[in-house]
Amino acid sequence: MSDDEELTYADSGVDIEASEAATAALIGAAGEGDGDYAGLVDIGGQYLALATDGVGTKLLVAEALDDYSTVGIDCVAMNANDLVAAGVEPVAFVDYLAVDEPDDGTAADLGRGLAAGAEQADVALVGGETAVMPEVIKGLDIAGTCAGLAEEDDLFGEARAGDALVGFPSTGIHSNGLTLAREAATRAGGYDEPFPDDSERTVGEVLLEPTRIYTDLLDPLADHAAHAAAHVTGGGWTNLARMGAFRYEITDPLPVPPVFEFVADTGNVSEEELYRTFNMGMGFVAALDPADAEDLAAATDGAVVGHVTEGAGVAVGGLELD
Repeated sequence: MSDDEELTYADSGVDIEASEAATAALIGAAGEGDGDYAGLVDIGGQYLALATDGVGTKLLVAEALDDYSTVGIDCVAMNANDLVAAGVEPVAFVDYLAVDEPDDGTAADLGRGLAAGAEQADVALVGGETAVMPEVIKGLDIAGTCAGLAEEDDLFGEARAGDALVGFPSTGIHSNGLTLAREAATRAGGYDEPFPDDSERTVGEVLLEPTRIYTDLLDPLADHAAHAAAHVTGGGWTNLARMGAFRYEITDPLPVPPVFEFVADTGNVSEEELYRTFNMGMGFVAALDPADAEDLAAATDGAVVGHVTEGAGVAVGGLELD
């Protein structure tokens, strides 16, 4: 593919529609449980919630820079944030590290990141598992599972037509869409090149910026009676539809961080592809009564970005996302 040819996530190696179809097949065979962002188990008066995730190909950026010190934060974040989107307070985290061969230095870096992420999320890091599997793994992979507890009244439900949408900033690219972002970075000369909008950091360092952890939003969301919430990860802004079968209109989006403009420019990535892949500066969003939305925004670093109507789909400006 030439450098001036339009780059898509599928071209880079990740077909979202194929991934969703495979996930649906897995759920169809195994059976679907309660919950969306988190699996919910009624334990009598309370719900035990579980979420599991990894950091994807962000690990390849860490490998290229020989810096694994922050991906543990990402691993905690991707799990804890899913619990927050369900209205659940995370309480404990376990990790699973699979390697082709053990390395003390890399393991120590990963551990420091996990500890930092657990501190930010205010969860107990209660252990994990390391597996050495040279015939299965090339390099390493890390994933985790986060557990939380919630009363039934604390759980978020669905958005409502007429709700306002409050968006919360991301810290950058977070931990999805890195396959596309990495492809764009190679067109720009690689990870060691100075980042165009911050010459003191390299492209690789900007891509490694840790995922924001949103556990601090739980109390404000509860205090302002949020109806539903979404963690904006794989699939980009189409995640908003996970709050219910409505139309989500983003009329005042948050500022787009330079990293996404970099991907768009160097990868010749269309606007629609960007919003279907990345968080575009909005890593978390809540739906709630308009009368409470401004107060929630004032109590946090959020902003009212749009509203919910009857219908279907997600719209930002004149762009329609399936």
